[in-house]
Amino acid sequence: MEGGAPPRRGRTVVCSELSPWNTAAYAVLMIRAHFPKLAVLLMLAALFLSQPIAAQTEIPSSAVTLNPAVVEAGSPELIRVAVPGSQDVTGEWLGKKLLFFQGSDGHSWYALAGLDVEAPIGPSTLKIEVKHGTSLSQLNLPIEIYPAKYRTEAISVAPRFVEPNPQDLKQIKAEVELKTEVFAVSAPKPLWHGSFRAPVIAPATDSFGVRRTYNGTLAGIHKGMDFRAHMGTPVRASNNGTVVLARRLYYEGNCVVIDHGLGLYTLSMHLSRIYVHEGQHVETGQRLGLSGATGRVTGPHLHWAVRWEGAYLDPAKLLKLNLSALR
Repeated sequence: MEGGAPPRRGRTVVCSELSPWNTAAYAVLMIRAHFPKLAVLLMLAALFLSQPIAAQTEIPSSAVTLNPAVVEAGSPELIRVAVPGSQDVTGEWLGKKLLFFQGSDGHSWYALAGLDVEAPIGPSTLKIEVKHGTSLSQLNLPIEIYPAKYRTEAISVAPRFVEPNPQDLKQIKAEVELKTEVFAVSAPKPLWHGSFRAPVIAPATDSFGVRRTYNGTLAGIHKGMDFRAHMGTPVRASNNGTVVLARRLYYEGNCVVIDHGLGLYTLSMHLSRIYVHEGQHVETGQRLGLSGATGRVTGPHLHWAVRWEGAYLDPAKLLKLNLSALR
């Protein structure tokens, strides 16, 4: 080349010899001086594409079982997921998040959940996601929800429990806010151990799900189980947990609420005496108080309720679940 500098000798870089990352970096360097913003975008894109993407597979439907197998409105459900090598399991059903815990066998995961007595009847979808390594497995399992047969009954109570006065309404409103706070936070792990036991030694009624009218006015559905307990009968914890409420309320009378973890609670109402305090840990069979006739009642008895994530479940069906080998 006449009148100029001699050509530079060296190896010409061929893009096909570079790795995808080096190729992207080389391209960024070439245009950096003229297009600085574009260079940054290209660099970020190269970083994103270099990250591993989790593979997704489908969980076989046989890996998920429900107990009871026939799902009815108001029923508690023990959901079991068995996928070898699973590290975590999550789920969703009817808009509620399912929290799973690992069973004692090391490969099964369980969620103790349920359907409210007023849950919609018909088809639903149970969504399950399992994580193992960098892979995700998913399953959308169709679940048919059947109606449960409940009766209707009429009850007579003091007029103030049907038409509260302004002062009572103020108290009721404050208690609604209190209960909302109590049920907003639950232990992040199951506190219960083994199967649930009846809280009192007394005959139980089939009152759960009954449509009740008070003094001729339809008040709604009875969302608990009534035990014909005489005044002063010891009421005990049905399983391990933490007392999150222990005080007198307008409708419930003397009431004790136990958090069993992962959104599951039991409630004992209309007590004549309370022997535990809020924040106290209790174990299965520990005495909570004595049965009575406080609050909206027609006579001495124990109203015992089971609540999961805002849904009230049939206590009789919870007592039938065998949970002894899970933890």
